[in-house]
Amino acid sequence: MSLENVRLSQPAKDRLVWLKRTSGITQWNVLCRWALALSLKDPSTPLVKEIVTDSNVEMSWRTFAGQHGDVYLALLKQRCVADGEEPTDENVAKTLTVHLHRGIGYLGGHKEMATIEGLVGSVAVS
Repeated sequence: MSLENVRLSQPAKDRLVWLKRTSGITQWNVLCRWALALSLKDPSTPLVKEIVTDSNVEMSWRTFAGQHGDVYLALLKQRCVADGEEPTDENVAKTLTVHLHRGIGYLGGHKEMATIEGLVGSVAVS
């Protein structure tokens, strides 16, 4: 497991297809960034630890993170430490996968997040 490529499970892909259609956001990476931010905002530990990344959706880390790759990497390392894990490459990659999928679940599970306005409201600082 590494950060070179970001892969999704088939259920996550299915939710993102629905979100792309309903939100009008057509880029996988943009929706995935929202999902990651939403999950990292939640201080609880994700319940699912093992995820089968079996869909045909795959993107490079550079595509996923864009120009803010250092920020996303720092957030993932910080979350590893907060969860009592060493921020090794393997743990960071696993943290990304678990939080990305939990965040996609959050996005797909709330109808108000099917719009850009709902997405923005979901990550607003409270």
